[in-house]
Amino acid sequence: MKSFFDTVFQRRSVRSFTAEPVTEEELGQLLRAAMAAPTAVNRQPWEFVIIRTREKLDALAAALPYAGMARQALLGVVVCAVPAQAHEKRAEYAVIDASIACENLLLAAEALGLGAVWTALYPQTDRQAAARRLLGIPEEVIPLAFVPIGRPRGEGGAKDKFKEEKIHREQW
Repeated sequence: MKSFFDTVFQRRSVRSFTAEPVTEEELGQLLRAAMAAPTAVNRQPWEFVIIRTREKLDALAAALPYAGMARQALLGVVVCAVPAQAHEKRAEYAVIDASIACENLLLAAEALGLGAVWTALYPQTDRQAAARRLLGIPEEVIPLAFVPIGRPRGEGGAKDKFKEEKIHREQW
């Protein structure tokens, strides 16, 4: 397994996958990592929809702009935010907390040698509606992101995103 800093610095968005499936053990590790994320008042206002069928992955690829890579993926995860479970039952907390869980999921994929990419559903109401319709997600739940996951095809490098000019010390 990669070191923490190797995982963080090498994480990249992967949009091309091989035909080798993600195992149930790997899926379990991905979900455990996602659910290890911090949340406001430890409320854990998230739910995850796991998609493995070709029919559903293709339907999501067709319905969601920028999710065409799901046609190659053998696994997809829709990360959902649940305002009723969030601190003060606020949607803002649910979205923040579920976003952190999604980042943990992406980092875990990298650590396991898998590839993944965040495709946004929130705040686009049309994308959320498509996910709700295709996956039976209740209206009171916010579909945050669809993450196609698989074994990366080919090599790709992560980008160095560090920019000193974005850092302010002591004040702006």
